Amino acid sequence: MSQAKAVERKPRTLNQRVLLLALLVVAPLVAVLLLNLGRNPHLIGSPLVGRAAPDFTLQPLDGGAPVTLASLRGRPVVLNFWATWCMPCLEEHPTLVSAARSLGERVRFIGVIYEDSEEQVRGFLARRGSSYPSLLDPGSRTAIAFGIFGVPETYFIDAEGKIAAKHVGPLDPASLEARLRQAGLAP
Repeated sequence: MSQAKAVERKPRTLNQRVLLLALLVVAPLVAVLLLNLGRNPHLIGSPLVGRAAPDFTLQPLDGGAPVTLASLRGRPVVLNFWATWCMPCLEEHPTLVSAARSLGERVRFIGVIYEDSEEQVRGFLARRGSSYPSLLDPGSRTAIAFGIFGVPETYFIDAEGKIAAKHVGPLDPASLEARLRQAGLAP
């Protein structure tokens, strides 16, 4: 009879160990999820916010003189990294085009083409239009300098050249206005 009791207790101890192990794995995961429940996924921090934006010299898609960030100082800049193969980029394009038209000379909008072909971009812009320049980023050097890890990503740069805010994901009119305000670039 004592052997039977020993056999009965062994599975019970094993079940308690499995339960304890499961709790040790699941509890931290649940805690992380609960702590991040109210966070906006588009507000991903960047160590560049509050610092001078990395300078660049990029060629416009349509030719002409290269554009440098230094040449844009004195006016706020909305710097949008995008690609034609990116579905969220397609969603936000009308918002950016409309805002660039309505804000005119008060805020400078610039698109930086991320890992895309000139042919694809020209076709896209011919079909959908644009109201701001798109710049070629060969080798994605500018994207790397800004720490881009996916598109669309948009940086809001103040008139002195400091990064005031960053937005990850597609911009809709409300989120664009909110980021402009956050960056002190109220429309």
